[in-house]
Amino acid sequence: MRIVVLTGGIGGAKFLVGAREYARRTGAELTAVVNVGDDVILHGLRISPDLDSVMYTLGGGADPERGWGRVGETWAVKNELAAYQAEPTWFGLGDRDVATHLVRTTMLNAGYPLSAVTEALCARWQPGLRLLPATDDRLETHVVVSDPGPGPGPGQGQGQGQGQGSGQGQEQGPDAGGERAIHFQEWWVRHRGALPTHRFVFVGAAQAKPAAGVLDALAAADVVLIAPSNPVVSIAPVLAVPGIREALAGNPAPVVGVSPIIGDAPVRGMADRCLAVLGEPCTAAGVAALYGARRAGGLLDGWLVDPVDEVTRVDGIEVRAVPLWMSDAAATAAMVGAAIELAGRPTGVAG
Repeated sequence: MRIVVLTGGIGGAKFLVGAREYARRTGAELTAVVNVGDDVILHGLRISPDLDSVMYTLGGGADPERGWGRVGETWAVKNELAAYQAEPTWFGLGDRDVATHLVRTTMLNAGYPLSAVTEALCARWQPGLRLLPATDDRLETHVVVSDPGPGPGPGQGQGQGQGQGSGQGQEQGPDAGGERAIHFQEWWVRHRGALPTHRFVFVGAAQAKPAAGVLDALAAADVVLIAPSNPVVSIAPVLAVPGIREALAGNPAPVVGVSPIIGDAPVRGMADRCLAVLGEPCTAAGVAALYGARRAGGLLDGWLVDPVDEVTRVDGIEVRAVPLWMSDAAATAAMVGAAIELAGRPTGVAG
């Protein structure tokens, strides 16, 4: 069985731990197509927060206490940059993390595509699955906000970490309506999503192409899973790459999503704030409706919810309730098995 997971963020990385456990137990082949909308250039380095969150988490290098970044991290580079008052002062990169970004940036500058760079980085971390960026091209999530005015002073908001993203805070000039676009990382890390927010824009998406291997993986998939990641800023940028949504529609393989909402609250992160910007309810049923039923031109054939949400029906989507707390690899693997079963595929056997 060939399983493809669309994913992003720390919640997506944790889901992949269980998906890998399920794949090892059943002999399935596992591919993750990962959001790059959080990517940004910071201090001259290319940062890929979601790719690195997956790589570190599956490779045993993530900090379990903070939930983001590297275990055993030190902060000499951040402190030196602060001493120089080098902007942005509201975010710092850890020393171990900088090494990853140096290697990535050097390879990209030498002409290697992001997919090849990611494969090279994974040679060290051995994540136990194929890790693909959604695109090799530039794609950044920007947030259109009312003019936020002066930000926090030096040192404030630093160290929010790899899993929460990192950003350079490049801003575009205000338009006639008093709005401006800032990078998603500035919106979240610096301002914690507390600015008056109007919309999210996926810069570069229209010109992007799926990264090498993405369309082949989707075409060969027996089932596609949508991880319990933020639907607005983790999954939507993946689907914004021309060709990916069409590949899902053209493949008869079922698509099953896992709700990132339990009890009307996000399992992790800021999905509630992002959904509010879109005017969508922060509920399991609301996110399913946002993705839409495949038979009606949307994405989903099936949808997993937690029993606490008591969602019995979403138009055109088969719903099943199973425990969704990702407390450990075994519990998460059980979620993956339930998704595979809902997709109508054999579970618990190789093939």
